[in-house]
Amino acid sequence: MEFHISLKLTDKPLSPKLTVQLSAYRSSVFRHGASGWRCALAVFGLVLCLSGCAAFRSYDTELRNTLDRTSGGNVDDAIKVLNSNNRGINKDLLYYLELGMLQRLGDRYPDSQKSWMTANTYVQAWEDTAQTNPLTLFRGAASYLINDKVRPYEGHDYEKVMLLTYITLNFLAMGDYENARVAIKQTHELEAVIANLRSKEVLSVEQDALRRGAQTSFRELNGYPVETIDNPAVNALKNSYQSALAHYLAGFIYESLDEPSLAAPGYRLANELQPNQPLLEEALRGLDLRVGAPDDGLTDVLFVIGSGTAPALQSRQFRLPISVNNTLIFIPVSFPVLVSTSSPYLPSQLKIDDGQTLTVAPITSINLMARRALKDDMPGIILRATIRSTAKAVAQYQMQHQAQKQKDSGTQLIEMTAALALALGSVLTESADERTWRTLPSEIAIARGRLSAGTHTVRLQTLEGERSVRLEVSGRYSVVDLRLLRHQLFVQPPVAAHGGGGEPSAAGAAAALSTGSGQGTLEQQTHTMEGPK
Repeated sequence: MEFHISLKLTDKPLSPKLTVQLSAYRSSVFRHGASGWRCALAVFGLVLCLSGCAAFRSYDTELRNTLDRTSGGNVDDAIKVLNSNNRGINKDLLYYLELGMLQRLGDRYPDSQKSWMTANTYVQAWEDTAQTNPLTLFRGAASYLINDKVRPYEGHDYEKVMLLTYITLNFLAMGDYENARVAIKQTHELEAVIANLRSKEVLSVEQDALRRGAQTSFRELNGYPVETIDNPAVNALKNSYQSALAHYLAGFIYESLDEPSLAAPGYRLANELQPNQPLLEEALRGLDLRVGAPDDGLTDVLFVIGSGTAPALQSRQFRLPISVNNTLIFIPVSFPVLVSTSSPYLPSQLKIDDGQTLTVAPITSINLMARRALKDDMPGIILRATIRSTAKAVAQYQMQHQAQKQKDSGTQLIEMTAALALALGSVLTESADERTWRTLPSEIAIARGRLSAGTHTVRLQTLEGERSVRLEVSGRYSVVDLRLLRHQLFVQPPVAAHGGGGEPSAAGAAAALSTGSGQGTLEQQTHTMEGPK
């Protein structure tokens, strides 16, 4: 038995027509007739029950409220909203990613680090599986029956790398440069694991699609906003997960620890990932001179400037008319679309006191990385959606066919009601996965300069006009994070000094443990920035 199932989006046919051939379909639906479709319906209901609310959850809607509270400067309320949407005992990776960022914005570095370390246990488990049994990561039986939301959230590849990058920034803020060195080194190892796994996944999807006779190109989806994930800026990225910021941070950390031979590769790769940026080029060119220079009492300060929020994934649904043995079945199929959530603004320079200016250079675009990730994921998403919609169409056809064969009107009504129930269930459960780390900035830039020890006023232009903050610096190296989020400027300065020998000083450690009572907005006018001495 062979079924030719022609798929169409809205009223326009796919170009070329997307055709799925089911040769000798072996489902129990066909082998066992009426009992087969009843079994299929029972399985569908069982999986739906087991998946709980996950199949219906709209993550985009949940995070809008959280981000509104955050952009209003009320981080504590934002955390309450996040917790109210995650009441279960077993929190997932995404919860800890979002929680850690909110806690960081509130200057609660130890709490943030605890959340992100928990998140990293999920990533490490994923990493172990990727190396020992990668095929299990390509499967997800429930997503073939219900939708991708019921798949355990593993995090997008760029999110895994950015997690380690922000863990590194937290260590730097707490004066722990040695652990910052360990964390940033792990990003390089993680990138290698991701590269190896994705090459296997691409091959697996291609072979599965070929075996099923399915097309997996998103360019065939009429009505899909292809330009949002297929444009010159997205295509210019080497991949979706390597970050110039992470590698520049690696160079900066190794340099601060007097390891120029390790710092150079970090700066070099940052230049490759974000070419034609004089600030990045100077970091590599002047490395030996900086490391060999005597201590002149100035602090080499790296400013990390984040703006906006990461784009949102939104589910868009299309009704696919599928012909099964000359019977037209309408099946809803949803695909994720990336939508910008902010208008990120990056200043062109920072003004220090009344004279010195520091050039701001873009270094990483989470917005573009997210779009590249979705572009790379679309073949697998389309394949799962095709299998899912085909299975639902065949099940509906069999139910309708069995109902038409029934002579008893009562039995026929029951069979038609079951067919209608399955159709309704297909509509209600068909939704694309909207989960993504939304509190990440959309765009990230850096500025770098040498400042004298003491208190300085830093000014920068924002969409709300010029903002300023007073900062106190000391030590030879320091990192400070500025985050522009709609109406707010959050400041995350270091709270501990590096005492030398790879360990935080006693005073620095005490300072790190005592943080967590305030929010890092401009209402806090004075901050202390300290680094290795």
